[in-house]
Amino acid sequence: MTAALDTFGASIGLSPREIQTLASAHQPPKRDSGNSSQSISQACAAAQLAIGEANVDTAPVNETLAAENWSQACVFQPYCIVQPATTDDVSKVLKIIKYYGIQFSVRSGGHSPNPGWSNTQNGFLVDLQKLNQIALSTDGAVASVGPGARWGDVIAYLDQHEAAVVGGRIPAVGVGGLMLGGGLWHFSGAFGTAADNVKTFEVVLADGTITHASQTENSDLFWALKGGGPNFGVVTRYDLNTVPARNIWYQVAVYSVDQAPAILDAFAEWQTSGAADVKSTVAMIFNLDSILLGFLYAEPSDQQPEAFTSFDSLPEPLMYALPATNGTVASLTDFLGSAFTAEPLRHDYRACSTRVDAGLYKDTYSFWRERALQVRETTGANQTFTIQPISKNFAQQGLEKGGNPMGIPLEDHQWWTTLVDWENAEDDELVRSVSIDTTAEMQKLASERGLDLPFRFMNDASRDQNPLASYGEENVAKLKTIAQKYDADQLFQRQTDGFLLSKVC
Repeated sequence: MTAALDTFGASIGLSPREIQTLASAHQPPKRDSGNSSQSISQACAAAQLAIGEANVDTAPVNETLAAENWSQACVFQPYCIVQPATTDDVSKVLKIIKYYGIQFSVRSGGHSPNPGWSNTQNGFLVDLQKLNQIALSTDGAVASVGPGARWGDVIAYLDQHEAAVVGGRIPAVGVGGLMLGGGLWHFSGAFGTAADNVKTFEVVLADGTITHASQTENSDLFWALKGGGPNFGVVTRYDLNTVPARNIWYQVAVYSVDQAPAILDAFAEWQTSGAADVKSTVAMIFNLDSILLGFLYAEPSDQQPEAFTSFDSLPEPLMYALPATNGTVASLTDFLGSAFTAEPLRHDYRACSTRVDAGLYKDTYSFWRERALQVRETTGANQTFTIQPISKNFAQQGLEKGGNPMGIPLEDHQWWTTLVDWENAEDDELVRSVSIDTTAEMQKLASERGLDLPFRFMNDASRDQNPLASYGEENVAKLKTIAQKYDADQLFQRQTDGFLLSKVC
């Protein structure tokens, strides 16, 4: 038994007998070998001893657990799946990863469609779903949420206590990934990103240290975690400031696709007029066969709020998926959850940003629709075209709440995205080409017209995009300095894949 193994075993809470058990099959870790079968098997054995066999599923792993990623493109077979149940467990797991020098992936809800971001083949998967705690402070001002909780459960719990937070819009999405990418909510125009509304992060650093980050403690790390991705530690608790936006007004109508130009005209007009009322937002999803147009207002109303008057010239919709309603964020979330299929499919999405311009929106939509229809005819793929309104106040809220590294433009603009669903792996390249080509076309037209913006929203970004690079050179340099400070050995750059600082030149 080596002194190094002795020290390591004691650091993860093993008894002398457990250290002897580990030593019986132990070989010195090969730190330059990546995920060798030897290092992975020893790391999994150490995890079983440190956090309990019930929390470590080893090869052959449970296929159902391994396949819990949202997109079938992300379903792999890890060598072992480690499920820490406490913050101390996470500390031990990171010490194990560091000691054995292995690659790893961390999964919160597994909702990223990017292969390797939250799963790994024959590797070490850290699954956070047992860290799913949800609690509300006695005064109702702060909600404490674990990274493995799903937003639907968070919203439902808080609704029972007449509270709301800035968080996810779709109930199946996990807390951790959304928060580290920034997080866009229905009423972010009024309150900023989800990350901007964090009071305190509880985070486990690369060496296993458990610490906190806030405006007054580790303030540089606090800034970096608000949109800086998975580069600094594993966040085990988010303390979120609650917001006065539980009781709301909303309406969702269905229009025919031939109304797309008129809807885009009205939307651009709303962005330059009605959006000044930060309690209002407009949600648009252009499907290939219909258009969903939603009006949302952050407080109850007896009639349609005046903020939406730019849409008054539209004809009557085909139907109302949700008639004008005074409800809650929870009731709206229930509807949104029912609008998405649970069928196992391959998925992708993509990010692009521009200034406000109806002509640009319409030209890009026409380009997208022609190609999306062609690809559906040959592959059956479903594709959407979505423009998300981002107001100047959205970015201003971030500045007022301690800042963040994202470099969101301080002006009214839009974040384009798409949701792509399909079945067959052999169609990946063709199906994804629609959104790739659409992004390129939008950027080309925007550049020609003086409307281009470099920012790319991490939570919407696809595998070949680099949202961190869009934050600006100064912010990227600062992020790298902070990562070096809190992760000197760059452990978190050894993740299987993800939006990592090591990819940013």
